[in-house]
Amino acid sequence: MRTHISEKERQTRLELTAAYHLAGKFGWTDLIYTHFTACIPDQEGCFLINPFGLHFHEVTPDNLIKVDFDGNILSDTTYEINPAGSVIHGATHAARPDVACVLHLHTANGVAVSSVRDGLLPISQHALHLYGDIAYHDYEGIAMREEEKVTIVRDLGMKKVMLLRNHGTLIAGATVPEAFMLAYMLEKAAEMQIKTLAQGMPICVVPTEVCERAYEQALAKREKHLKLEWLALLRLLDTPYVRPLLNAA
Repeated sequence: MRTHISEKERQTRLELTAAYHLAGKFGWTDLIYTHFTACIPDQEGCFLINPFGLHFHEVTPDNLIKVDFDGNILSDTTYEINPAGSVIHGATHAARPDVACVLHLHTANGVAVSSVRDGLLPISQHALHLYGDIAYHDYEGIAMREEEKVTIVRDLGMKKVMLLRNHGTLIAGATVPEAFMLAYMLEKAAEMQIKTLAQGMPICVVPTEVCERAYEQALAKREKHLKLEWLALLRLLDTPYVRPLLNAA
């Protein structure tokens, strides 16, 4: 890895690369499309994003591209970035200083659930990890218009998960591990919902007060569990990029 960067940037590059490789391992990719970003703690007004044209497994700490919130490339690179990445991520990072990592996906489960009127239903324990923290954004075409930045920010508000209608999902985390685990919960909840509804049988409805209780229980344990979950995920990867993260744990 390049040696002229700060330790915080180095850590961010390693974590974001790990997130890309984990998403590839879980089958969350869409050819060369979709994108993850992360802000660098000691640098304001910019974030890291994947080079456009590479599959997730080809992302490395060194080829991640640094851009400002308007999508201007700040890195020395021969690659370009996906313009939609600038719109979706630039808008989110600029409006939400509490968000250090944004994941955008087009998984089949995520798109399917985003495309039904009621969205994600609170019918599984995984869904209740996200209860009350899900926003919705109506489809406006491929997210390349500057005007859509305004509606993305408006619709997300202060929530951490957003279903992009007929398009995919967006997850906003305070850290790379938090964003990844929220994406995992969303993906599992969407998959379980699709399989549940496919049975064509009456659904067991969870009472509102129980939904709220389960969410509070999950939230109370989130910070404690995140480190354990993230390290367990890193151990799935056989790449040199995860060794410094595991060694530092």
